[in-house]
Amino acid sequence: MPATYPFCAVQYNQGKGDVSTLVAPPYDVLSAEEKARYLSKSPSNIVAVDLPHVPPKELGPQSAYDAAAEALNAMLGNGTMTRAGTPAIFAYRQTFTVEGTEYQRTGMACTLDTVPFGPRDGGGILPHEQTFSGPKEDRKALMHATAAQLSPIFGLCPDDKGEATKVVHTICNSRPADMTADLGDGVTHEVWTVDNKAEIDVYNDALKGQDVFIADGHHRYNTALNYLQSLEEAGDLPPDHPARKTMFVLVGMSDPGLYIGPTHRVLGGMADYSIDAFQKAAEGILVIEPCDNDPEKFDHEIEHWAAKGNENVMGLMDFETGLCFVCYPATPDPLEDAHPDKPKAWRTLDVAIIQHLIVEEICEPALNGAQPVKWAFPHTIKETVGIGRGEETGAGGGNGFAQLAVIVKPTPMNAVRDISHANELMPQKSTFFFPKLATGLFVNPLS
Repeated sequence: MPATYPFCAVQYNQGKGDVSTLVAPPYDVLSAEEKARYLSKSPSNIVAVDLPHVPPKELGPQSAYDAAAEALNAMLGNGTMTRAGTPAIFAYRQTFTVEGTEYQRTGMACTLDTVPFGPRDGGGILPHEQTFSGPKEDRKALMHATAAQLSPIFGLCPDDKGEATKVVHTICNSRPADMTADLGDGVTHEVWTVDNKAEIDVYNDALKGQDVFIADGHHRYNTALNYLQSLEEAGDLPPDHPARKTMFVLVGMSDPGLYIGPTHRVLGGMADYSIDAFQKAAEGILVIEPCDNDPEKFDHEIEHWAAKGNENVMGLMDFETGLCFVCYPATPDPLEDAHPDKPKAWRTLDVAIIQHLIVEEICEPALNGAQPVKWAFPHTIKETVGIGRGEETGAGGGNGFAQLAVIVKPTPMNAVRDISHANELMPQKSTFFFPKLATGLFVNPLS
């Protein structure tokens, strides 16, 4: 793994106490209404900087980024945020409950060398998902305006022996947290500042030689690379320039609190779509079976049909009629002929089946005149149903576009590891590591 480094973080309240009204989820999961709600808690909330315009799926007006920079500078000027004088890393624990089970996920905030994606001697930084150009343009404009990395990238380390995870747990259990936050969503955030060189070195040594897999924040890491390149092209850049490092929170794959949730698909904007037309176009490609017309029962229905020996079982919901189905490919490994160069772990991902079989072989050619469909990426059934009603959830797609939902099980961790090691990319939005890291607990200044 690339070496980990401490950094002189910019923080609220000098990194101490309760900052619940000042921090927020990352920009890419917030709607305009949610942004307003966080600002109503405090006009100094980090969304005033991190979310200049909504939705952040494409480049916004320059005035929005200028306003974000002004907000950050104002908070630094009046002492709402301060920059630490001593470099540190930060143990970070999130406590949350999923389906009645409590989890505690722990990681370490630090910086890594900003290096291109791919394997490297001593460990590389590996992506696992494709990205979109629009969000990268938005993030690059914001980084240029603020000269800061506002939100950490979520990185995973194999940590097979659990040594790095043990270091973090020891710190968290040694004393009360320095900083806490509760955003009212059932997740508590705790941060411990670690500025002792011996502890920093122990953590760094525990991860030597290991790869870092990006779990969440591909657009932000691409932005860090592009930002560094733009500075290098503009003239001589000293070897110790802050842009040569990028802020991460690293979590070991052996951490017992590591949880992956699903990322469903909502498809729409198809000129010739109806559920009957979809079923006809899918003949010989998918097996489609009717099921209980209650979307809350999809998990049960998927498990039922998977237990019969079927692979890649997914749920389908037609928004116009409310009809629900389960489906699975009519042949095993159906992407093998079209993508023989991809590893089987990639070809048998539910999300790859959706993109390359359902969308590219059924929806686009038969139902939309060979034109692209519109997508949204909800994480819950409730959010999926809301998109069908035309609600703005932050998951994308736009108002009134939704026609067909495809419900999936979470992508397994071993698939993330296998595909990343094969230097392959999953389709966009393949994983949902829950909960999101909070933005505003630490900011990495680049000037």
